[in-house]
Amino acid sequence: MGTIADAARKAGGEVFGVMPQVLVDGELAHPGLTSLEVVPDMHARKHRMSELADSFVALPGGAGTLEELFEAWSWQQLGIHAKPVALLDVDGFWQPLLSLLDHMTDQGFLAPQFRDSLVVASEPEALLDALFLWQVPAAKWCAGSRN
Repeated sequence: MGTIADAARKAGGEVFGVMPQVLVDGELAHPGLTSLEVVPDMHARKHRMSELADSFVALPGGAGTLEELFEAWSWQQLGIHAKPVALLDVDGFWQPLLSLLDHMTDQGFLAPQFRDSLVVASEPEALLDALFLWQVPAAKWCAGSRN
């Protein structure tokens, strides 16, 4: 995340961070952010990021990336938000996961409209184009509100 933040700042962009206090206390906060909002815990962090985000994009990462990706995508399916969720598939990194999602769809555990709602692109420009064209799928249930 730090490398991306540095590149965005170098290109003249703004970078906003949301970090739990425990990580700030551990001196893990990036010093070059435009602003940093400190929250009590990871649950508050994800909630606040959801409020601030126009979309959610996962780059190659580990367990935390998967956890945040699936939470954002599940919230979309449940109608908690109406924002696109995407994977930037750098060098085919996400292909094994996409194969699993296709298998889940084939087996009836993931509805085709929700599989199709996940934006996937291998280049940043194509990803931005797909995010711009993305349309909200019908919510799985009518619970929650779309924001």
